[in-house]
Amino acid sequence: MKKFVLIVNAFKDRNLEEARSLCSYIQTRGASCQYLVSVDEQEGIRRVRAEDIPQGTECILVLGGDGTLIRAARDTVKCGVPLIGVNMGTLGYLCELETESVYEALDLLLHDEYMLEERMMICGWKDETFVSRALNDIVIHRTGSLALVRLTVYVNGQYLNTFQGDGMIISTPTGSTGYNMSAGGPIVDPKAQLLLLTPINSHTLTQRSIVIDPHDEVVVEVEGRHTKRDEAVQVSFDGDHGCCLRTGECIRIQKAQECAKILKISRISFLEILRKKMQMIR
Repeated sequence: MKKFVLIVNAFKDRNLEEARSLCSYIQTRGASCQYLVSVDEQEGIRRVRAEDIPQGTECILVLGGDGTLIRAARDTVKCGVPLIGVNMGTLGYLCELETESVYEALDLLLHDEYMLEERMMICGWKDETFVSRALNDIVIHRTGSLALVRLTVYVNGQYLNTFQGDGMIISTPTGSTGYNMSAGGPIVDPKAQLLLLTPINSHTLTQRSIVIDPHDEVVVEVEGRHTKRDEAVQVSFDGDHGCCLRTGECIRIQKAQECAKILKISRISFLEILRKKMQMIR
């Protein structure tokens, strides 16, 4: 690899010191590098899109945390350039590198010593209009009022169930260690191909996550609980606002045609990473 782009979270990399140091290191080894800021203290979140990535780029290094990497993977997926994350946060399942190991990893990347994983993504439509795609999850959740919401779920046109609670998470395997895990859903190897449906604080004693085929189409419809009140929920894609749904409206979710390309340097397995992150004891 000889052409790199850095996507930087300036909240994590104060004064962009690490970004400038990495660019200098890459350039002294005969490769090219530039950095783009995705999160800035003054401007907030600034999306780095596929068209912002220069032609010929072979690797995107993402400095920040899992959230920064997930956003970068989603927003640049159309350019097809693989990414690798440098964790500058507190807990990262997706970012493989730490700041103390990044320079050694760069030497391996410069000599084309790496592995490539393809991660499943999902996308959503409202009224046949494309909304966004997600690497981690699409979440339908209540806003404002503390009242419960009623969501009716259909899979491939067939009625599954009506859930009452705080909402519903539709997660990829990569997202299984995110909100899905916090809501009691199962942890899945990120290389798997499947969809997870996990209710959020379901108002029942028997509700559990449901695992379905990755090619299934999921439709979630907002059901009204009060005949005299129009209710609304929000749909978030990887934690970012996507759209709002009112009573009777639907979001259609299915596997995206594109996949996120994630570079790996280490041969440490997902289970080993999981054990380390969760402070498990062998």
